[in-house]
Amino acid sequence: MSVPPLTVTAPQLKPPHRYIAIEGPIGVGKTTLATLLAERWSMRTLFERPQDNPFLERFYRDTTRHALATQLSFALQRTAQAAEAAGIVASGTPLMADFVTQKSELFARLTLSDDEFQLYKDIAGRLHASGPAPDLVIYLQASPEVLFSRIQKRALPMELQISDAYLRALCDAYNEFFYHYDATPLLTVNAEHLNPLASDEDLALLLERIDSMRGRKEFFVKGVSA
Repeated sequence: MSVPPLTVTAPQLKPPHRYIAIEGPIGVGKTTLATLLAERWSMRTLFERPQDNPFLERFYRDTTRHALATQLSFALQRTAQAAEAAGIVASGTPLMADFVTQKSELFARLTLSDDEFQLYKDIAGRLHASGPAPDLVIYLQASPEVLFSRIQKRALPMELQISDAYLRALCDAYNEFFYHYDATPLLTVNAEHLNPLASDEDLALLLERIDSMRGRKEFFVKGVSA
């Protein structure tokens, strides 16, 4: 009698949370990390689509002139994505995102004049783009110098137009935003010397920190225990 071959399957890796969002400034690696973790935990992904914003390239060339149109376009996009996130979470499907909807105001406050910002808030406030709150937000943090180097390395034509002054202001805005952020549990990760995509050791360190997180706000720097 023939014996059927033994099929060995790897145990399913269960995500530590139902809904995780990864955030950080351009070039920090949030989408790359979100993709890696989503694949590991078999999570649905919901990513920003900057390529769908028809004003973004013009914004990087002339920030002042095109800021309002750019931010309103993103606000509309995030309204649709907030509704999509609500549907995914309601279905019980684990979700990984590379943004939080609250970031819309961060960029608007950074780039708009006072009267334009008030107009933006009036319009955005009617869109109801909050969506479900993540169970965990991971904020990837890096210096402007590191981000600039990574942007230059990946050499996307639109991103190469980003000025040093804008990048520095963006980093300051992110740090200020997440310093006061208390909407969800927050893990701030220094991403300058952490490369979970290329290093299994780095990935293991990050996964351990995510799994062991018990406080409302924690900070993780590779090589530093807290």
